[in-house]
Amino acid sequence: MDITFSLTLVFIIITVLASLYAWQRPDIMEKWMMNPYRVAHRKEYSRFITSGFIHQDGMHLLFNMIALFSFGVQMEEKVFSVLYPGAGLTLFGILYIVGIIVSDIPTYLKYKNYSYYNSLGASGGVSAVVFAFILFNPQAKLGFMFIPIPIPAFLFGALYMLYSVYMSKRGGDHINHDAHLWGALFGIVFSVIVYPPVVNLFMSQILGGSI
Repeated sequence: MDITFSLTLVFIIITVLASLYAWQRPDIMEKWMMNPYRVAHRKEYSRFITSGFIHQDGMHLLFNMIALFSFGVQMEEKVFSVLYPGAGLTLFGILYIVGIIVSDIPTYLKYKNYSYYNSLGASGGVSAVVFAFILFNPQAKLGFMFIPIPIPAFLFGALYMLYSVYMSKRGGDHINHDAHLWGALFGIVFSVIVYPPVVNLFMSQILGGSI
C-alpha cells in the first residue's frame, strides 16, 4: 500500500498537540500567543509563528483544522505538486507558514504599544490556503455555516473579504479579522507569484462559468 506524505496532516497534528499542551500550561499559552507589545519591546519574534499553532478552545481549533484539511490537501497534492513536482511540499509549506506570519504584521503594527492585546490561532495561514484554492478553482462550490446553499468559490471569497473588512473596522467580537483579511491577500499574491498564469485561469473560469 502506497502511503503519501501529507504536510497538511503534519501541520494539523502539530497544531492539535501544541494547542492541547498550551491548554494545560497557561504559562506556555501566554508565552506563545501573539502579543504585539512584547514582540516590539522584548523582541519576542517567535510569537509570529508560535501563535499560529495554538488556539483558544476546541471549537476554534476544530473549525480551523477542518478548513485546513479541506483546502490544504487540495492545494498540496492537486495544485502545487502537479505544477511543480518535487517542490509542491515546499511551496505549500511556505504558503501556510509565511501566511501565518504575514497575517500578523498589521496586528503587530496596530497594537505594538498596547500591552493588553493578544491573539492566537491559525486563521491567517488557513485563509492564505483557502484563497489560494479559490484563485485556482473559482467555480468550485463552497458552503458555510451561515450560507447553507453552496455558492461559487469566487463569490464566497468576495463575501468573506467584505465581511472581514467590515468586522475589522467594527471590532468588538474578539476575533482578529485583520489576520483573516491579510492572510487571504497573501494567499492570492503568493499564488500569482508562484504561477502567474493563474490570473488568466481565474478570469477564464469566471467568464466561462455561470453562477
